[in-house]
Amino acid sequence: MWVYEKKLQYPVRVSTCNPMLAKFLIEQYGGADGELSAALRYLNQRYTIPDKVIGLLTDIGTEEFAHLEMIATMVFKLTKDATPEQMKAAGLGAHYANHDNALYYENAGGVPWTATYIQAKGDPIADLYEDIAAEEKARATYQWIINMSDDTDLNDSLRFLRQREIIHSQRFREAVEILKDEQGKKRIF
Repeated sequence: MWVYEKKLQYPVRVSTCNPMLAKFLIEQYGGADGELSAALRYLNQRYTIPDKVIGLLTDIGTEEFAHLEMIATMVFKLTKDATPEQMKAAGLGAHYANHDNALYYENAGGVPWTATYIQAKGDPIADLYEDIAAEEKARATYQWIINMSDDTDLNDSLRFLRQREIIHSQRFREAVEILKDEQGKKRIF
């Protein structure tokens, strides 16, 4: 069904071990506006979206899985050499006690991922506006993480992800216009 290349969509480099930064990035791994939620939201919504934009949801949904893989790589690299004391100091003591340095779908506060993060109304326009909001929230989160990070190598990858969120938002906005035009043509005045 897909061709998988064993490389990330964009290179991920990390300068130093930094469990605190990893804790912040976990928000984009298993948080409400993170990559997992986005991927599942879009791939679920495509079943009730008109054919004219179904491919867009499929494309962006699968790309979000590539972003999830990048975030996982970042978190792993930021914590792989961390001591239990460093994990605890970063606020990841409970995570370490439950998972060691393994990735787990949770947000930055340690709350496990839940399917309630995924929205699907069944109304194409409402769902696309939800998708635009999700992309803009992810963009903002990436920017805030960049603002807190002094790792120039990591920030390069974060800027790439932030830019992809902007592009996804733009594509969803275009899809809204396509569907509104379609609805307008069907109206009888």
